[in-house]
Amino acid sequence: QRQLVESGGGSVQAGGSLRLACRTSGGSFRGNNMGWFRQAPGKERELVAALYGIKGETYYSPPVRGRFAISRDNVNDTLYIQMNELRPEDTAVYYCAAGGQYFNMDRPVRYEPNYWGQGTQVTVSS
Repeated sequence: QRQLVESGGGSVQAGGSLRLACRTSGGSFRGNNMGWFRQAPGKERELVAALYGIKGETYYSPPVRGRFAISRDNVNDTLYIQMNELRPEDTAVYYCAAGGQYFNMDRPVRYEPNYWGQGTQVTVSS
């Protein structure tokens, strides 16, 4: 059974950095769409970043563009997101996602994954 396990969450002061990792098991997601979502208290889950398509193009939501970077290590079947210049509004549970469909032509873009991780908490204090 395919599984996604996140790690790397924690607490950091505004302006700091964190790197989240998502280790996959039970089968490789190489060539599949993958991404990171987040959900803040009282808000809907939102797409933060994605790797999609055959060429592995990237997408970043406007609030994180220029501060976050998504990457994938195909050898170790691990997805990462490097988060720099963190702000209090980045506080949320972050979820790794894999497989499924990415709708690049929709506005806003949509990603409907087949697999989800359990989530990891990121807390940014001011």
